[in-house]
Amino acid sequence: MFSIIIPTLNNLKYLKLCIESLKKNSKLNNEILVHVSEDFQNETRNFLKNENINFTHTNENVGLCTAINIIAKKITKKYLIYVHDDMYFCPNWEEPLKDEISKINHNNFYISGSMIEPNSGHIKFNCGQTIESFDEEKLLNNLDKLSINDHQGSHFAPHCVHSNIWREIGGFSEEFNPGIGSDPDFNMKLWKIGCRIFKGLSAFKVYHFGSLTTRKNKKVKQNRGDKTFLKKWGISTSFFKKYYLRSGTIYNGPLNEPKKNVFYFFDLLKCKIKYFFIKRIT
Repeated sequence: MFSIIIPTLNNLKYLKLCIESLKKNSKLNNEILVHVSEDFQNETRNFLKNENINFTHTNENVGLCTAINIIAKKITKKYLIYVHDDMYFCPNWEEPLKDEISKINHNNFYISGSMIEPNSGHIKFNCGQTIESFDEEKLLNNLDKLSINDHQGSHFAPHCVHSNIWREIGGFSEEFNPGIGSDPDFNMKLWKIGCRIFKGLSAFKVYHFGSLTTRKNKKVKQNRGDKTFLKKWGISTSFFKKYYLRSGTIYNGPLNEPKKNVFYFFDLLKCKIKYFFIKRIT
């Protein structure tokens, strides 16, 4: 049912855990697809070959967005799920997602999971900050107690879209490589084609160690995704999440156009001033 795409960069031990959790805690006929950047010792590719997992490879780090777009060309299932390689998929992650898609009954949606993280995330619960300290038993024993409301305006992985919608908007925008800012940009492209369902599901849970491939990898030079987003769309990511996606609020149905009150116009003016200065100096 799902094509699960995972970009990875020198992060084999976490990738192994991610794939192990998908195999152990999945019941549907899904496919796992991986893009491998670098991997000079062939360790990751050898592991994937032994596991009979389809993958693509580039000798250099092409960036998260490009990596995702490369491997996404291999999908064969109806729905695409984008995943970080340092995520552990909790039991019963598929059923709530499958049921939600069935209830929506059309293709124009963006559904994401709920991240359990040791220090932040949608649900804060420490089961280990590294794979060495990961306490799987503690996570599973407490899973039913770890709950939040379905939330509005989510823009985080893991997220699911219909494969036709993915192709229609062209996947991830590669000007956001190595990746920061690409998620809200992806959501803005969905908004522009009329998508108004941006829903985070409480029951679709993953444990997330915290973007180890990108934000915590000192070898990966970070981009200014907020600046790129502002230059591209004329508003900031925070403005988009606050007034369009209404991120962090309880889900109460498809979104509408933002309410244009005095606060909206004040924050919009701040965006336009920033936009003016960025365009002048770049």
